[in-house]
Amino acid sequence: MVHFAVLAPAFTSHVRALEALAGELIARGHRVSWVHQGDVARLLRNPGIEFHAVGSSTHPPGSLAGMVARAARPGGLRGLQRVIGDMAATTDMLCREAPVLLARLGVQAVLADQMEAAGGLIAEHLGLPCVSVACALPVNREAELPLPVMHWPHACSEWALHMNQGSARVYDRLMHAHARVIARWAQAFGLAPRERIDQCLSPLLQLSQTVQAFDFPRRATPPPLHHVGPLRPPPAPARAGENPHAAALAAHAPGLSHDRPFVFASLGTLQGGRLALFQRIARACRALGVQLLVAHCDALTAPQAATLRQAGATWVTGFAPQEAAVALADVVVTHGGLNTVMDALAAGTPMLVLPIAFDQPGCAARVVHAGAGLRVLPALATTALLRRALARLLHEPGFRAAAQALSPQVRSAGGAPRAADLVEAAVAAAPCLQHPTVQQPRTPAGPARARMALPVP
Repeated sequence: MVHFAVLAPAFTSHVRALEALAGELIARGHRVSWVHQGDVARLLRNPGIEFHAVGSSTHPPGSLAGMVARAARPGGLRGLQRVIGDMAATTDMLCREAPVLLARLGVQAVLADQMEAAGGLIAEHLGLPCVSVACALPVNREAELPLPVMHWPHACSEWALHMNQGSARVYDRLMHAHARVIARWAQAFGLAPRERIDQCLSPLLQLSQTVQAFDFPRRATPPPLHHVGPLRPPPAPARAGENPHAAALAAHAPGLSHDRPFVFASLGTLQGGRLALFQRIARACRALGVQLLVAHCDALTAPQAATLRQAGATWVTGFAPQEAAVALADVVVTHGGLNTVMDALAAGTPMLVLPIAFDQPGCAARVVHAGAGLRVLPALATTALLRRALARLLHEPGFRAAAQALSPQVRSAGGAPRAADLVEAAVAAAPCLQHPTVQQPRTPAGPARARMALPVP
């Protein structure tokens, strides 16, 4: 049995993916401890995962809600600075408090989300095997690939290479607050200098929820990087002769007809409160005479949900069983979060992607590159434009054919079971596991949050 610690961002989509991997490891007899601020405990569903709170002084109970709200609606440069400051403060807190806790718990290996630099830094500091998990698009850099936050395709010309290089320089300068935290803790831990999250990845094993055919072509895939597809818990057993997707969705879309097209719309847990955008989606669906299920992830009030039904949504719910919804849908309208995109590809369902933030522009660019959907920028998403895009996706067979062509690769990628196989093999091949003992290094001097004065790219 191996005792794993999970270090990851406090966002629901990341928690769900890593929780699925943790659940698979627990089912195999391993022990998993999740380490973060206390508010994160309520996000976990698997009772087999142990939770250990840190950061009570800097991240007290109730503080997570503000951080999530800032990430959902940064509101320009100053808001973006606050989001990056939150990210830096979390990495700083974990690097300051987690090493001693992991040593006391007898942790033997680390599962580190690629987006949380503290995971790789702490594992290397303690001499523990580390597995980096890309719950969002992989952050591994390559000259031909734009950063995941960028909306254009991979570089096929000298001009495009310059675009990638220039945008990466701007991005790195915007991330200066986080870079300073990474650099200070790398020095405090006695590690080689580094400043970026992609410099904190595991040299042992890296896992991605993507499949190679969906990602942009890489010149040289890093040897530790493995595409395992969506990390999901095992499905509930279905009754004999029952369509499990129809049964799962029945309570959320009662009376769903197979005689009319069905659209499923979700903007994820962070963006589910964008009422005006949902209203335009609903009006577009009403104009096309299609059935629409909106899942707002409990981000709308009951009166707001009622306005969506008035605008044209057939059903409005907080959370819907996503795998069932995308499997039954003719089109999925999504913000471009990787979890939703991979679920849609697994089902072979074409997508209308409305990218808003984070790696969503990169996911949208890959959907378009694969021919599995269309992209509309939310700022330009009028009802008329959404209606035209949905009509194309419903009536032009090429989009569904492209999505269905990727479906077998996503389904056969292995998911959480294959990821667990790779984790077990990598940890077993690592140097002899031991319970680390560590003396907490002196906290680096300097503020956790640095000020920036550069525009958003």
